[in-house]
Amino acid sequence: MNISVTDLLKLPNPNIIDIRTIENFNNNHIPGSKNISAKDLLVSPSNYLNKSEIYYIYCKHGLTSPKLCQILRNQGYNVVNVIGGYEAWLLQS
Repeated sequence: MNISVTDLLKLPNPNIIDIRTIENFNNNHIPGSKNISAKDLLVSPSNYLNKSEIYYIYCKHGLTSPKLCQILRNQGYNVVNVIGGYEAWLLQS
């Protein structure tokens, strides 16, 4: 499951997760997102995600987040990949 940045920004209070490095996140990020590394989500997703909520996950280019989303979906999490990642957001803003 995927969503465009345009559609993501229309949602009321979405749970957005930025899986880029903390340095990149601190430099700039999609407003309202929180930073959780891909590694942390892979190792212990239950520490960060609730299976009853929807999460929108993005990376820098949109290459890593689709793979991570597939793994998390296979574990029963409701996650949506943000197409194009952070760079797509930059083009929108």
